[in-house]
Amino acid sequence: MEMHHHGVGIWGSWQLAPEILLPLLLLTYLYLRLPSALVTNRQRIFFIAGIVSALLVIITPIGARAMDYFSLHMVQHITLMMITGPLLVLGTPNTFHPTNKFFVAATHPIFSWFIYAALMIGVHLPVPHKFIMDNPWAHTFLEVPLYLLLPYFFYFNLLDRNLTNRRISPAMAVISLFLMMVPETLTGFFIYTAPGSLYDNMYSLNDQRQGGSFMWAGAMIIDTVWMSFAVHHWIKSEEKKSREIDAQIAAENG
Repeated sequence: MEMHHHGVGIWGSWQLAPEILLPLLLLTYLYLRLPSALVTNRQRIFFIAGIVSALLVIITPIGARAMDYFSLHMVQHITLMMITGPLLVLGTPNTFHPTNKFFVAATHPIFSWFIYAALMIGVHLPVPHKFIMDNPWAHTFLEVPLYLLLPYFFYFNLLDRNLTNRRISPAMAVISLFLMMVPETLTGFFIYTAPGSLYDNMYSLNDQRQGGSFMWAGAMIIDTVWMSFAVHHWIKSEEKKSREIDAQIAAENG
């Protein structure tokens, strides 16, 4: 992936990033080949929206200059972790519930929460961030793939459309999403309010603060959207329980 286009204007910087683009296109091809009986039109829309959101911050100037501007890096980060991941989950067929040990462990509600929060905070600590920015391969082959995978694992149980056999109750899903706002917004808050450069003057202070404000405000807005989805699932789950109880009472009285 070509980085540091200092001789080119921001909006003139585009990249193909084949190491990320090709896997995403392959994933899209395989998804579109799924039988229509397994995937609803709504799920297809969510999935395609997720892929498009990823491409918008990878092949565009946002992705091409993400290593030059902290604000663009943060836009890419927020989009991949808080928009792409959840959209791909919502686009996943209801029948997709792998039972292999890795996937079961990776999507464990507690483990996935902490590993997602650790990624959220860790990549913005001065030492790890500087290492990533000084080594483009780390951004391309470690950071971006983790931005795609770990959010998917985290949201997999929280935005699950299945109302039965869930690994986490709809109520706990809402609570988990609410609690995740803490590390997300605090990360942005501390970056925004830092009195000086956190990254050895790698970026201007204004750029650093702009990136922090994106994380601080953006996390609250986006999280509210996904919490509304989780609340909707919670309501549907309670309605289903009520119908089952009513049916049971009717059967006993009959």
